[in-house]
Order: sequence, then C-alpha cells, then structure tokens
Amino acid sequence: MKIPGYITLTEDPAEKLRSLLETFKPDRIAYLVDENTREHCLPLLQVGDDAEIIQIHSGELFKNLNSCELIWAALTTCGFSRKSVLVNVGGGVIGDMGGFAASTYKRGVRFINIPTTLLAAVDANIGGKLGIDFRGFKNHIGVFNDPDAVVISDLFLKTLPERELRSGFAEVIKHGLIYDQSYFERIRQTNFPDLNWTEVIKRSVEIKSEVVEQDPREAGLRKILNFGHTLGHGIETWYLNSRQSLLHGEAISIGMILEGFLAKKLEKLSASDLDEMSAYLISVFGKFELPPIHEIMPLMLQDKKNVGNEISFSLLDGVGKCSFDELIDLKWIDEAFQYYQNLK
Repeated sequence: MKIPGYITLTEDPAEKLRSLLETFKPDRIAYLVDENTREHCLPLLQVGDDAEIIQIHSGELFKNLNSCELIWAALTTCGFSRKSVLVNVGGGVIGDMGGFAASTYKRGVRFINIPTTLLAAVDANIGGKLGIDFRGFKNHIGVFNDPDAVVISDLFLKTLPERELRSGFAEVIKHGLIYDQSYFERIRQTNFPDLNWTEVIKRSVEIKSEVVEQDPREAGLRKILNFGHTLGHGIETWYLNSRQSLLHGEAISIGMILEGFLAKKLEKLSASDLDEMSAYLISVFGKFELPPIHEIMPLMLQDKKNVGNEISFSLLDGVGKCSFDELIDLKWIDEAFQYYQNLK
C-alpha cells in the first residue's frame, strides 16, 4: 500500500521542512501555532527568531471565523502573496483551520501541515478536508484541498499529555475496525502505552490514504471513515457548549460503541463482537456521561452525510469492514444509549 507523495514520515522533521522550503522558494513564510505548539514543537523545527509567527488560541472552541479573520489579517499585514507558504504546526484544529485559511486567502496560497498530535498525524491532516466550526456545528464551513506537503514525525508525540495521545488513538482503533481486522487485533493485544507509534502511524496513514484515493470527495467509500462520528460529533458538539470538556477521540470512542450497537440491530455485527469492541474501548477511554438524546438530535440533523431529513450512518459490517448510507429506526438510538450506560 502506497502513501501519497506529498506525505512524508520522517525522524528529522526540521531537515524535511528545510528541504521543502528550498524547493518551493517562497517569498514569505509564516508559521501558524497555538500557545502549546509554539512552546513545545516549534523549537524542534529549528525555526529562526526572525520567523513570522501567527499564534491563535488552542482548542476546538477557537476553530471559528474569528480565528480565521485573525490569520487572514496577519497574512495581509506581513505581505503574503500567492508565492508565499503557510506552515501549520499543530493538531487537527491548526491543520484544518490553517489549511482553510490558506486555501481561501487570495484564492489559495501554498501550505505545509506539520501534525504534532496523533489525531492529526493519522487522520485530520490526511485527505484534504479543511474547515472550521460554525454556529456550534463541527466542520460546517470548509473545502477539499490537499496540503502541498504533510511532514509527520512521532518526535512530536513526546510533547503530548497522555490524554491527548489517547484521544488520537481512537482514530487508530477506527481504522482497524472499518478496514483491517488484523490491524485491530494487533493494537488490541498491546497495552496502549507500549504501542510502536512509528508502525501505528504508518499503517493508519496507509489505510486512510487508500480509502481517500478511491473516493477523494466523499461520494461513497470515504464515508466509512465517519464510523463513530455521526453520534460522536453530536456528543462532542454538545460538550463544547457545556462546562465539561470532552476531546474528539473521547467522543468518537462513545460514538463507535453506540454505532456498533446500531450495526448489531441491523444484524451486521454480532453481539459478541459488539461486546468485545465495547469492552476494549471502555478499557482504553473509560466511560463518560451521555447528553440527553433530545439535545443531540438537532446536532445530528446537521451532519453532512445526511440526505434530506434522514440521518445517515456508516456502520460496521463485521469487524474490519464497514458499509455507508445506512438508515436506522431512530428509536434504536435510545436503546444504544441504554446499552452504553449499562456497560461496566
């Protein structure tokens, strides 16, 4: 399985970035960071003191038009042209929003994504989906546009709190569940802290890249990557508007259990497979408080995969396979919530 040429897995991200910039020969370079990646990750790239730095607040809460306006204003002030390059150094929020800002500034300037979280390395920075949240809905405004380069290194994972690393691991688990049963079994049999992250990142990038190559614009097969996300995004959005915090991967871990239950109701997943998958996800992420169903239903109705007023799901068809455009009886969602709440 081949990784696209614009994606590089390297042990020396600073040298790779230097090589890319020498090739692109930009007239201006700016680095988009948040307060965490500025302190912990930018030094690993050996960026000079005279570099143009654009800093935004970290977190999904700031993935919005206000932050985009700040980025566009900074690019305008420092004289960015269509021959300039924006280097996005951070997690999924930085990659999504920085890529969106670059793709829309002067109808598009070059950008390089350097993912510094596991979530960004295996998922968010692969596949060209860029965007921001809008009026409480995740990724509601955006475009499809591949970065000019993605530089991935597990060197950055050492800068992460364990909770952030664990959050990204949810997407790794998803890749195995939807596409590669043997991959899922391998990671399930290894304790989370003992995983070989170089191998994990490589295999997950391969899986996502192969799916995206077959369906770049999400007309069909690519929808399987949304397993766990229809309910998961609804739950994540609900938490964004509450006083409690829930990371993306934590919400998706809940979503995979709930949507696994829906697959069982459609007789696409056996009860034993559902119970084993659920027990594993709980062992890694723990259990969380579920929001009231009536409060997440309006959020799910805004899901981009829906057709009309029908909520469309991507559901497991056994472990290692997934189908898409599945419609379900909405009363099963209440049963799925009850199943989750009864888990030990």
